[in-house]
Amino acid sequence: MHNFLFGIYPYIALTVMVIASIARYERDPFTWKSKSSQLLRKKQFVVGSVLFHVGVLVIFFGHLFGLLVPIQIFDALGISHGAKQVLAIVAGGIAGIMALVGGWLLLHRRIYDPRIRANSSFGDTAVMVLLMVQLVLGLATIFVSLGHLDGSEMLRLMHWAQSIIYFQGGAADILVGVHWLFKAHLVVGLTIFLVFPFTRLVHIVSAPVRFLWRPGYQIVRSRRGAKPAPTGLKPMATTHTESQK
Repeated sequence: MHNFLFGIYPYIALTVMVIASIARYERDPFTWKSKSSQLLRKKQFVVGSVLFHVGVLVIFFGHLFGLLVPIQIFDALGISHGAKQVLAIVAGGIAGIMALVGGWLLLHRRIYDPRIRANSSFGDTAVMVLLMVQLVLGLATIFVSLGHLDGSEMLRLMHWAQSIIYFQGGAADILVGVHWLFKAHLVVGLTIFLVFPFTRLVHIVSAPVRFLWRPGYQIVRSRRGAKPAPTGLKPMATTHTESQK
């Protein structure tokens, strides 16, 4: 099971994520959206969304560079293994707490607001719960990392991740003896990759960069008391001909 989870399962999860995402975009492009509920309980949504997304983005890019950048580059920059470990603990801890608080606010409104719950699917709630579990596991690994401030456990995780990405053999053997919290964190993370194409998470790879230079603004009005949107056209002047007079 260890060899399957850390030597085979990563390739299954990544392959399904890529192929199923492409298939969904080609077959059902109109389902490719975040299904925002920002018009309901907007204040709680804004606070939770900002905290969650900022925290998750910091965590994502921190893991991306921290795990996949070769350790030789850090050595060349004069960043010791211990310093890199402390930076990961501090930055990851702050970002993790932000994401956890924001995620709880979003999950709370989705579960306890009847209108939002009625417009949510099982997948919407389940993937949020899965993300919260992953955040809790990630924060829990900090306490284990505090006992390895020399960066030894971090180096093993980096070696494993790079072995998977670069198709090197024996990746699962690298994690033998690693604390179970790290293993659980990895398995849940891979599971998120696996279910990614079938959830609302797909909007992550559709960043609305074009909105920065699009003309005009999107106007959203509630149905109650809504007024017709201005067309920007002036009333056409009426002219009278001699015969009309």
